[in-house]
Amino acid sequence: MGYITRLKGELAEKTPAGIVVDCGGVGYGVTVPLSTFDRLPATGEQVCLNIHHLIREDDEALFGFATARERRFFQALLGITGIGPKLALAVLSGLTPRELAAAIAEGDVRRLSSISGVGKKTAERIVMELKDKVDPVEALAGKGAEAEAAAPALRDAILSLVALGNKPDEARAMAQAAFEKNPKATVQELIRLALRK
Repeated sequence: MGYITRLKGELAEKTPAGIVVDCGGVGYGVTVPLSTFDRLPATGEQVCLNIHHLIREDDEALFGFATARERRFFQALLGITGIGPKLALAVLSGLTPRELAAAIAEGDVRRLSSISGVGKKTAERIVMELKDKVDPVEALAGKGAEAEAAAPALRDAILSLVALGNKPDEARAMAQAAFEKNPKATVQELIRLALRK
């Protein structure tokens, strides 16, 4: 069975509750988070969305995202017990992907539970289930300009640690721990700190 992964066409209707994309005379109803809605063009203009096509026995639904990164977070959230499409959309409406990555990486349960519909237990589950799936470089990007400037050093340290024979997940954790000790460290200093542990 085929499924839709991308839609490109004319934005025929646009409301926060949902949009309609006209593709060759066929109107597709798509639900989008506020983060995507805010970036949509005016009605009548061309739009291109990354789609998550949810197929159930008694229902089909299309969820649209401005970026592939938003769609990846949506799909990851759906994989958590107790989180359905409505709550996953609420999370992406409450935080940008950068902010969400930073909140997960830092275990910021308070920030996550400030989103409408997300209680403390759900926020804790999000952190627990997605912590290993968030790239520390991506998480840094949600912390502001200074941290973002340090992201290339962290990325290079992770790659170097992998080249030295460490598994990607281990390399990521080692480099992240070293970075937290010394955020202004060079690549070489990060590698030395990571290997010392």
